[in-house]
Order: sequence, then structure tokens, then C-alpha cells
Amino acid sequence: MFGSSLSSHIGRRAFLKGALVSSAGIVTNWGGISHTRLAAEEAMKSGKKCILLWMNGGASQIDTFDMKPGRPTAGPFRPIPSKVTGIQLCEYLPKMGQLMDKLAVIRSMKTQSPDHPDGIYHMHTCYKISERTPHPEIGAVIAKYLGNTSSDLPSFVRMGSTGNGGAGYLGPQYEPFSLGRDGRLPSFSGSNLSEEAEKKRADLLRFIQNEFAETHKAEPFESHRLAKERAYRLMKAKQVFDISKDWPLAKERYGDTEFGKGCFMARKLIEAGVPFVEVGQENYDSHSDNFVVHKANMNVLDSAWSALLIDLEERGLLKDTLVVWMGEVGRTPNINNRAGRDHYIRAWTTVLAGGGIKGGQVYGSTDADGKEVKENPVSEGDLFSTIYKTLGINARAKHHVGTRPVWLTPEGSKPIAELL
Repeated sequence: MFGSSLSSHIGRRAFLKGALVSSAGIVTNWGGISHTRLAAEEAMKSGKKCILLWMNGGASQIDTFDMKPGRPTAGPFRPIPSKVTGIQLCEYLPKMGQLMDKLAVIRSMKTQSPDHPDGIYHMHTCYKISERTPHPEIGAVIAKYLGNTSSDLPSFVRMGSTGNGGAGYLGPQYEPFSLGRDGRLPSFSGSNLSEEAEKKRADLLRFIQNEFAETHKAEPFESHRLAKERAYRLMKAKQVFDISKDWPLAKERYGDTEFGKGCFMARKLIEAGVPFVEVGQENYDSHSDNFVVHKANMNVLDSAWSALLIDLEERGLLKDTLVVWMGEVGRTPNINNRAGRDHYIRAWTTVLAGGGIKGGQVYGSTDADGKEVKENPVSEGDLFSTIYKTLGINARAKHHVGTRPVWLTPEGSKPIAELL
């Protein structure tokens, strides 16, 4: 009984994390309360959005988009031709192969953080976890610059295992709103009261808060009031998260899996106006049985990813929606004695599509065995600069943590012009 109560309490706190007061200030990430900066206003005019498909654990580049047939590092998977002449990919991604004209494959990632917690943080913020400054995740940045202030919906939604940095110095109003792995709202997100009773309760709370505010002007009290109002607004809009009627028709195309359902939910949320959605796919950390793991994962990934891109394009959304495929690390070219591949950061792959990215191309290359970048190395900062540039966000926007200036991307980061 106690355990159940504690679990419910923690779950409710997590659910309302973006809507609760903190000692530092106010609000939720539901569109943001005070977007007054010209940069944010200008970015919002672009109407750009972003979906991040996060391969938790780190997918193998050599077994997906940078295959090395005939080399000792190749493994058993065969390359197949794609829709674009000269570009090959794994045999277990045939549907994505037919969409290669929409993909920009970056084969020359050269990054700095080799393990999971630091790699996850680094590939969500483009800064090292060891820095004292709490940098915001990409989703929080997009929520700030592209969030709709009039929306009842969150600006930063994620499903499954994803980032570990949160909103950082941007503040609690840009924290992520987390759904279940299958895109469902938590069971406790609904009220067991009638609509009339719920309205009476809300009106009574407003009356008490207004009376209290007459003599208590501290910012945290106002923060709590605004947070509750945002929560009420979300409840009015929560039908957007209900895909029960649509999913039976979509699951054959997306695949009847949690990741497939998450990708379908991402499309629905983008269509509803949410600017950033992240969907995590599990179990890429293949230190053993790499090929069993990757074959199973790609069978799930191929249907979900391809259906997402096709749906976005058919609805006219892909041109303004950037879809990013990446994880925290790549995997070693060498195969270990457990038929596995370990973490690797010296030469690996990410993929971009939509949002103004020029598809049908490969940027950068690795050597014959995939052990080193051969040309055009890309850092975390370069990747993020490219993403932000595509979305109309200034990658060198300056913020302040106290009196200390900080930038969205490290000094020297540059967007990849060939992809834009």
C-alpha cells in the first residue's frame, strides 16, 4: 500500500514537472509565458518543427548507413542499393532505402564523450556533462525559440529513454513533458470528477489564490497560479494525445510496436503544432550479439521511420519539419569476442531529413575499415549548428547564467553548408 502510494506520488510529480513552481521562478513549458526576445519571435515565424529519433545506446554505423562490404570490420549484413545511385545501406532498411532521396547521411561524426550518461548529455546539448553550466537540451532550446505562446499543448514532448539534461539554464518553463513509451498520457492525468465538479474546484482555488495574492506578492505564489492555469489548459487539449481511433489504421504501416506508436504520436503532435518531439528506441548498446540486436531493431525502425517521413510529406509537413536520427555514440568497427561492438566516437553516423535539408546525399566519409574519419569531420557543435540553422535559430545566441554569458553552441562550431 505504501509502495503504491509513493509510486503514484512520484509519478504525479514527474507528470507535472514542467508545471510546478520552483524557488527560481515560474511557469511551464506549455508555449512559454514571456517570449519577449526578438530572436524568439523571429524564429517562431518560420513555423519550423523538429522530431528527434533517439537510438538509445548508440546504433552501429557499419551495420546501417556506412557499411564496409568485404572488409574485416563488415559483419554479416549485406548492403543494398538505395533510391539514390551510389548510396548503399543495410539490407534490413529497405523502406528507408526507397526514401534515400530525402536523407542527408553524415558519415563523419567525430565526437568527445564515449560513455552513456556523458554521451547522452553531450548529444542533447552539444556540451560536455563535466561543465559546471547546466546547458539545455535541444528540445528545450526549440521550445524557447519555436514554442507557440498561445498553445495549450507542451512545446517539448518526449517518449521513451531520451535525454538527461532537461531545460538547464533556460529554466523550468522549458522542461520536457514526458509520455509513456507508447505515447500514452499517465493513467493519473485524468480527473475522476465530473466536468462540473472539476470546474467548481478550479474556481474555488482561483478565488483562494486571488485573495492570497492581495497580501502575498512573492513570485513563487504567482508561479504556482500560472502553472495550475497551464495544467487546466492542457486537460482541455489532451484529446490530441488520444490516438486510439487512428492507430488501428496506422499500425500496419508504422509497425505494431512501442516505437512505431511513438513515431505516429510524434506525427500527430507535430500536426497539432507541437514544435519538438523526441521518440526513443531502446537496446542499441550491443556489446554482445550485435547483429542479433541490430537486425531486431532495424525491423522495428525501418517501418516506423519510413512511415513517419511519408506521412509528414503527404501532409505537407516535411518541408518544415526536421527529422534527426542519432544516438549518443557509434559502435566499434572491430567485432569483439562476444560478437558485439563497443562504444565508438572517432567515426560514426547521424542522419537528417526534411526541414529544408538537401536530401539524397552523403556528407563526409570514413576510411576503408571505418576506423577514422577520412574527410569532413563533424563535431557535436557542428551538428547542432546545422540543426539550429535549419530551424531558423541563431546557433550562437547568447544567454546569461547569473552574470556569465553562455552560447547555444561552442565557439568554432559551424553549420554544414552542403546540407542546407
